[in-house]
Amino acid sequence: MGLDYGSVTVGVAISDSMQLTAQPVEVIKRKSENKLRRTLARIEELIRENDVEKIVLGFPKNMNNTEGERVERTKEFMEKLIARTGLEVVLWDERLSTVSAMDVLIEGGVRAQDRKTYVDKIAASLILQGYLDSIRE
Repeated sequence: MGLDYGSVTVGVAISDSMQLTAQPVEVIKRKSENKLRRTLARIEELIRENDVEKIVLGFPKNMNNTEGERVERTKEFMEKLIARTGLEVVLWDERLSTVSAMDVLIEGGVRAQDRKTYVDKIAASLILQGYLDSIRE
């Protein structure tokens, strides 16, 4: 499972059974950044439904490779994921994943007002695909 953790959304992607390709699944929305109970519960449901064995979590380092506030929040989220699911969580560099996701949507002809609906789950699939590609090499 790939996750793109944001301040009020989490994009979710799942790989195929052979771990070759990542498919976007959904965007989990919450009212505020600190309201994670329902988000974690939904992630647990998706883990059960898809027999997930590992979580790949986007790691939002700054472009100059430093770690900012988003990295700290992501690490806190990672700890909650581990505690709730018991699964291994791999942090994966997500720099430019949202930009790449927007490029995919633009190339696909998705209207500007509709892109926000899809961008987080597309970013999650790019994060997961990057990880899957790396384990095959």
